[in-house]
Amino acid sequence: MNMHPYLTFDGHCEAAFQFYEKVFDAKICDLHRFGDTPDAGQIAAQFHNRIMHVTMEVNGQVLMGSDTMPDQPYGGMQGFSLSLSINDVAHAERLFKDLSDGGTVKMALQPTFWAARFGMLNDRFGTPWMINCEHPALA
Repeated sequence: MNMHPYLTFDGHCEAAFQFYEKVFDAKICDLHRFGDTPDAGQIAAQFHNRIMHVTMEVNGQVLMGSDTMPDQPYGGMQGFSLSLSINDVAHAERLFKDLSDGGTVKMALQPTFWAARFGMLNDRFGTPWMINCEHPALA
């Protein structure tokens, strides 16, 4: 069994995944727009460029997402965080800096009693992230 995070956006999915592709040096593997589906004629033209489904490979793992449809209200991202476990402090600091660019830092990346570094942020697209850098002795 695999478990893959699936993020939902309100028209910003493509920009978010392009951002994640750069931040994580990842690759978008699959991208479908609502306007490319057999049911495109039943979807208002202004929603044709929205993302119906995108898949990205990030260091051997999968991140997926889509945009909402016009009849689906968007409540924002809430009730979860994407948690990254990093073994290298410099890498954790770079990811935190890059992901927080244009976003909101909820807890600065800092040493804690359980980790060499830990921090929380919401990126510019509203996705909540937690970055945990293990103590070298625990990694």
